[in-house]
Amino acid sequence: MKITNQLLYFKPILVLLILISSFAAHAQLSASMPYKTSPADSLLHLQVLDSRETPVDYTLPATTSVFDDEDDNSLQKTISLNLSKSQQRKQLMGYLKQLELGNNVAENEKNNKALYRFANLFARLKLYPLAMKCFFKTLQRENRKTKKNTQNQTDNDETLAMDNMAINSKDDSLVNQQAELIKKGKSKHTNYKRIAATFNDNKKTVAYALLFHVKQPVAGKPKVFVFSNTGHTFITLIKYNADSTYVSCSFGFYPKKEKILFATPWDPVSEGQLKDDATHQWDEVVGKFISKRSFESILKLTQKYNDLDYHLSNNNCTDFCLEAAGMAGLNITNTKAKWPLGYGANPGTTGQSLLEGDYQNTDNQPATNLFRGLNIPAEPIK
Repeated sequence: MKITNQLLYFKPILVLLILISSFAAHAQLSASMPYKTSPADSLLHLQVLDSRETPVDYTLPATTSVFDDEDDNSLQKTISLNLSKSQQRKQLMGYLKQLELGNNVAENEKNNKALYRFANLFARLKLYPLAMKCFFKTLQRENRKTKKNTQNQTDNDETLAMDNMAINSKDDSLVNQQAELIKKGKSKHTNYKRIAATFNDNKKTVAYALLFHVKQPVAGKPKVFVFSNTGHTFITLIKYNADSTYVSCSFGFYPKKEKILFATPWDPVSEGQLKDDATHQWDEVVGKFISKRSFESILKLTQKYNDLDYHLSNNNCTDFCLEAAGMAGLNITNTKAKWPLGYGANPGTTGQSLLEGDYQNTDNQPATNLFRGLNIPAEPIK
């Protein structure tokens, strides 16, 4: 009877000891697993618990993202496939926002390389405004140094507004619109009035940019022509607004071919026209941010070429783009070559100069302010 009474007393104590042990084991297990994944964040945003059980937000390194792929072709395909999906586009924008300049030299170099790489990939996908926006972020520190060392600041300084070029939520919808536009294609023919109207949006501008594109007859070789293929040179103009929107136009100068031999060595003169090149392929590209004065000069040049005749030797697509590049402070060293019954600037020679780095700034901008696209195969937007 006494033993039974003692057991009755010990049972509550035993249960209490088991509960304490279970709690201690649970606490030990929790201590060994400090990371809690937030299921609502598809970018693998984490919460780390400190000793007071206070949530502290951290973000996983970029290596955990689907957009961290070391192979350029593979990553370009991934980006292309995800542009039509809202959630994936938001993830991409979030990933790009993480690539901010770091606090030390090593971090700066790492993030700059990543942003430059994305700039090139977006350019290959013909998302030129986003490409130059990524490139712009690599320039911020270099431009601050330049401003400190330059006593006579040019009007180009006002275009490089540091606080208005951050990647943000508006890029999501703008990228989607642009991707859809490229996929559907646009009317080939355009003119100066249409181009100028694109930029007349009555919005305050914070930056302008130009890209110089070359499609060679044979990629990577200075051939002037292959049969009837003479290649093509065209430009892209971009206007960035203070409200984080942007507009762009890609266009070039063409002959109006009404006869079979028009704009050939045997019949080099033709009526000229401007065409929309938003969907045109290219092999080499170089770009830069330009001043308002340069931008307006290029638009005036476009108006001039709107009414000019095309001449294969001295007033062709490459001549137009080289003149525009000169107004933007960009000089390309070697652009001319001979062909049967003719001589002049051409896409084959000009593209080879870009490939070999024979170009430079002629204004006050440092050489690092030139964007140079890498020569990798382009993936179409699907």
